Amino acid sequence: MRKNASRPDTENPEWSSTEIRDAQPLMHVLPPETAAAVRRYRGQRGPQQRPTKELISLRVDRDVVAAYRATGDGWQTRANEALKAYAKKSGLAGRAVGTGRRRATPATAARRSAPR
Repeated sequence: MRKNASRPDTENPEWSSTEIRDAQPLMHVLPPETAAAVRRYRGQRGPQQRPTKELISLRVDRDVVAAYRATGDGWQTRANEALKAYAKKSGLAGRAVGTGRRRATPATAARRSAPR
């Protein structure tokens, strides 16, 4: 955004109505090999820089979460690194057998919801 809107921007002049009418999508103007290299379809992710993470639900004491949040931006990454270090130190790393979530059977769901 320009600091002073009353002054014309010489590097980025306003488009005329003819230029707007004649404009084409970038993917139509690029060479085909470049367009193919950058094209992504809805829901498609690009190549991953590092392994993807798994979204889980984890119940943690409020004071623990508050302590991590108090450290500022990146607190979830720091919590993940602390869990990873503990898993490595305690020998838990590499033990995972299944990567998917376990689904509760009707019997276990009934046991969990029964009053104690």
